[in-house]
Amino acid sequence: MLHKKRQLRLDLRRRLELGNTDPTSVVGELAAYLDERPALRVVATFSPLKGEVNLLPLLGRDDRTWVFPKVESTELGFYHVSNPSEDLLPGAYGILEPREGLEKFHPQKIDLFLCPGLGFDTHGGRIGRGMGFYDRVLEMARPDAVKLGVCFGFQLVDEVEMEDHDIRMNVLIAGGTDGLLDGRLIFGDGDSPDFSHRVFIGEQSEQQQETEQQ
Repeated sequence: MLHKKRQLRLDLRRRLELGNTDPTSVVGELAAYLDERPALRVVATFSPLKGEVNLLPLLGRDDRTWVFPKVESTELGFYHVSNPSEDLLPGAYGILEPREGLEKFHPQKIDLFLCPGLGFDTHGGRIGRGMGFYDRVLEMARPDAVKLGVCFGFQLVDEVEMEDHDIRMNVLIAGGTDGLLDGRLIFGDGDSPDFSHRVFIGEQSEQQQETEQQ
């Protein structure tokens, strides 16, 4: 399994180098998701690495509390950020992180975790960069907290082999497709952690349209 994960990470890193990383469709779909769920008050987001979806345009749309991760030894701490241009500074691994002096939020206080990753599958499987930061913090989340994977379409894979410590997503929002789907797609609805509910949004490819008509 470890060898397969290493190979998958190498493949996904190559995809990130070559893929279209326009975040417009993902941000738009995520904004609609949030608008339909006002009860999700405290949202954990992230500062993107190269190839990850930039979600900063979502901040300031409403009065939600947005918290960003900061690497603290082998764990992630989450801090309230209200002004990204002032509150985020270069930190571990060159990622923008919350500055000193901001309010810290325990994972139990977070309603929605927006999770980056190298790749995802349509059963909620997620493969990260191998450090385990998100798996550890999601272990501490409330049972009702939503775990939402955010990615581009070219980061979708057939299957991510999950280990015991790996945490599955409840929801996946992806944009861009490379032939899989012309438009945006969302798996799950926050209430179906087994991904039994599946909704496609946007124009579908001819292959998918034919499949649905059979």
